[in-house]
Amino acid sequence: MASVLIALGGNVGDVRATFAKAIAQICGMAQAALIARSADYATPPWGDEEQDPFINSCVEIETDLDPHALLFVLQKVEQKFGRTRDKERRWGPRTIDLDMIAYDDISLQKPDLTLPHPRLFERAFVLVPLAEIAPDRVISGIRVRDRLSSVSTQGIERLPDTG
Repeated sequence: MASVLIALGGNVGDVRATFAKAIAQICGMAQAALIARSADYATPPWGDEEQDPFINSCVEIETDLDPHALLFVLQKVEQKFGRTRDKERRWGPRTIDLDMIAYDDISLQKPDLTLPHPRLFERAFVLVPLAEIAPDRVISGIRVRDRLSSVSTQGIERLPDTG
């Protein structure tokens, strides 16, 4: 079984309800076990700043699917929740965004998939929830908690639990 870290984000609709349903869909379609789930965080928009704040979270799953098969599952789940990548603007509003952050210790560079995620260490909105569930995980030789301490987390707020 591979240990996979996935980042979730969105700012359209009931994002937190979408996350809960999407995580269940991912686990079902990938025959995966949910190992950890971070809290949800309200975060300022990144890239295209003229939009509503985002909600971000991270999960760790274990699956036997290979990285490309899992990417296919993630994209299918995004589509089920209304994401149409070909009709949206880059870094713009979306119902859900699912990014594979790391897959075991695999390093991969293909046109459709780069692992670990190439912008992981630039994005506090990923590092904050990731550090909650995997602070000691080493990705590309960098410990998650160590990298988080060197980026600004201004404007990121942990949201209260929904339960």
